[in-house]
Amino acid sequence: MRAERMSTLLALGLLVAGLCSSVHCLPENVTPEEQHKGASVDDHSLASSNTDFAFSLYKQLALENPNKNVIFSPLSISIALAFLSLGARGSTVTEILEGLKFNLTETEIHQGFQHLLQTLNKPSNQLQLSVGNAMFMPEELELLDKFRKDAEAFYTSEVLSVNFKDSEAAVKLINEYVKNKTHGKIEKLFNDHDELTDLILLNYIFFKALWKTPFDPHRTYDSEFHVSEDTRVKVPMMTLGLETPYFRDEELGCTLVELTYTSNDSALLILPDEGKMQDLEAKLNPETLTRWRKSLQPRYIHNLNLPRFSISSDYKLKDILSHLGMKKIFTSNANFSGITNEHKLAVSQVVHKAVLDVGEEGTEGAAVTAVLVLGSSLILDALTVSFDRPFLISILHKDTQSIIFLGKVTNPKEA
Repeated sequence: MRAERMSTLLALGLLVAGLCSSVHCLPENVTPEEQHKGASVDDHSLASSNTDFAFSLYKQLALENPNKNVIFSPLSISIALAFLSLGARGSTVTEILEGLKFNLTETEIHQGFQHLLQTLNKPSNQLQLSVGNAMFMPEELELLDKFRKDAEAFYTSEVLSVNFKDSEAAVKLINEYVKNKTHGKIEKLFNDHDELTDLILLNYIFFKALWKTPFDPHRTYDSEFHVSEDTRVKVPMMTLGLETPYFRDEELGCTLVELTYTSNDSALLILPDEGKMQDLEAKLNPETLTRWRKSLQPRYIHNLNLPRFSISSDYKLKDILSHLGMKKIFTSNANFSGITNEHKLAVSQVVHKAVLDVGEEGTEGAAVTAVLVLGSSLILDALTVSFDRPFLISILHKDTQSIIFLGKVTNPKEA
């Protein structure tokens, strides 16, 4: 049975426990609809902040998981935390938005995500992409009317009732919702024994696209992948000859190939020279990505060799997000008084699960974030690019310049 697609599947949960439940995200006398009419924030200004956050988070994950595969959805995490910030006040909201690398007003941020969600969810024949948010809450919890309205207006969040006292039923309900929204790609966000608390804010992403030039599965062959100096593994290696955007970065010692989908979105593959992975990771920032994007030029690659693989990850992000400046949200000093007057709330943990499958035909991906609250042919010399050692992969949404998925393939055989 052949693995036909490249899939990126993710789940993230921010667990907000009922520990302890001031700037308003919008002026009290202005409705979200009125605010949006005057919105001047475009997706690209938001994307720059999201890219900065994506690389900051990547560096921490790579540092904590050396010699391991890394895969996550920075976009899903950004949306979930921005959604959470709607109900944060005072220094708590400041920490979240600064941690997300935003240099915009709160109103601009929420307007930006509102427009981003609208753009991402535009129907397309070439791309299946759906991004959405939901709140799971007990019937007896009374949300502030403003939070409920802002959540609907900016994050198109639906509200679903759940009885957290019946933990088994609550876990089953949420897992079924996640499985449905991710088309079966993520079956479990929570395990049967997980204790859930007062409120869950959930974000999901599903992404499916076909390569503009697919790999021929009959040409896929067994080959060696060099995990490290002394470790090699056998992998099914896909191979293709095509003209595609290419850049050889002598300054950072890496080779870049961009593979395009029929939708014109793309996967950017970054192959560091031997021994250059850590140096390259240290220099990952929005400016580097911008320089790469500008430097890519059409080039005929006679042999592009890329492994077919499936990798996954499971993270708890509390310590990493604290390191990135989001400390208060995890303490009894957190101020989420914009959500409800009934309880004091704080975040107990942030859980992120991810799967990435790469195959001959294209990419299929899903992500879930839950917040539990308590040109012409240019043929040069014959060129071969072989991704037969650890490399980075970034899946980019063209219209918004958003990084939907970001990862590192260290060992394609390590599920």
